[in-house]
Amino acid sequence: MQLLQIADHALALMRAQGFDAAQVDVSRSELTELNIAINQPSLMRSTEQHRLTLVGLLDGRRASAELSRVEDEHLRHTVAALHAEACSAPQDEAHAVSRGEHAVLAQGPLEVEPGVLHRQLADAVAGLLDFRAAQTPTMMIQEGAASYTREQQHTLTSEGSDIAARLASYALVVVGNAREGGRTSSFTSCGGDTHRLDDQPPEAHFGIGEVMRELTCQTAPRPLGGKFVGDVVLSPRAVGSLLSWLLAQVGDAQLIAGSSVLREQVGALVASPLLTLRSRFDAPGVAAVSTDAFVAHPLDLLRRGELTTLLPTLYGSRKTGLAHRPVASAGWAMDAGDSALADMIAAAPRGALVGRLSMGMPAANGDFSGVIKNSFAIEAGEVGHALSETMITGNIAQMLRHVLDVSRERVDFGAQCMPWLRVGGLRFS
Repeated sequence: MQLLQIADHALALMRAQGFDAAQVDVSRSELTELNIAINQPSLMRSTEQHRLTLVGLLDGRRASAELSRVEDEHLRHTVAALHAEACSAPQDEAHAVSRGEHAVLAQGPLEVEPGVLHRQLADAVAGLLDFRAAQTPTMMIQEGAASYTREQQHTLTSEGSDIAARLASYALVVVGNAREGGRTSSFTSCGGDTHRLDDQPPEAHFGIGEVMRELTCQTAPRPLGGKFVGDVVLSPRAVGSLLSWLLAQVGDAQLIAGSSVLREQVGALVASPLLTLRSRFDAPGVAAVSTDAFVAHPLDLLRRGELTTLLPTLYGSRKTGLAHRPVASAGWAMDAGDSALADMIAAAPRGALVGRLSMGMPAANGDFSGVIKNSFAIEAGEVGHALSETMITGNIAQMLRHVLDVSRERVDFGAQCMPWLRVGGLRFS
């Protein structure tokens, strides 16, 4: 059956069962991948996954289910069980489904000949392994993959929303560490999604090659020594941690709980004027549709440091009274700055070039204490030795305000495109 037929049939069953409102999401995903295991090409495989998600509302009560089988008897049984579950669920009048949303979306390399695809994946894996052998021989690729995903999605609601999407993208990912003389670096991973795999050498995608080079210099790390206040130069991967905190602050959980420090800050400067953060809901593998079936239109979340909007879902909006602003599941880009990365490092008197932040769950107000990993010391504006057992303490809200430089260089991971940031005022220990 076609996806629309499956969705239409499921929605009809939910109506017949007596739901007040319903949403049906059906998708079919095809994955072809060539794996890497311990510096060698490994399994080439193709898989297909079917998924049907049902959400039913009854007298302000909500229940949901996810299926991988769409046979009529199984579907009818699931809908009946879902109705029974909804009858005993907590009542909350904020539950609702989207009304009158329509879109037909298509993006990415949707038609690729199997022979061409297999050659592209094989060339990408061979290129990564050749680069490792020639440029970073002490770096061990413990696992990795080059892959291609093609997905079809269709969403219907009982209130007349009808959204269809066809997406295709390539991906590369590398996971490993470096080993030299009995010493090892910490593990790290790097990868992303793209619409083209053959437009540049595989190691040039997502900064993979640079991460592999850095690992070879991290087999003999040592502490920075002493406690002091200094600068961090955050890599694009580490900048993603700041983005995650920011999105959480303007999303449902924090807004409904009343713990967001940004709820009353729309229109105010909440970050350095050097920062502009824009949506890119057409990123590889991303559909410009929210999880609650609204078309996600482009927006600037930060405009020269000013917070322009909050991002509650339909439920979050009805729960809090805040304006609803649909966003896709991913897709964000921070504008490049005017500074060269080398100049940013030279401007840091003391601190660290940070590859990854490991800070767990920051406090509601943004306070955190975390270990910096895959990082290097900065002394008098120069990059020094690899770091171990080094922590930074600070507040993420303040970090966003204390951005001193934004690099001209950026790394495009697909779902995110981020520059390097120099941030002052972090406490090291």
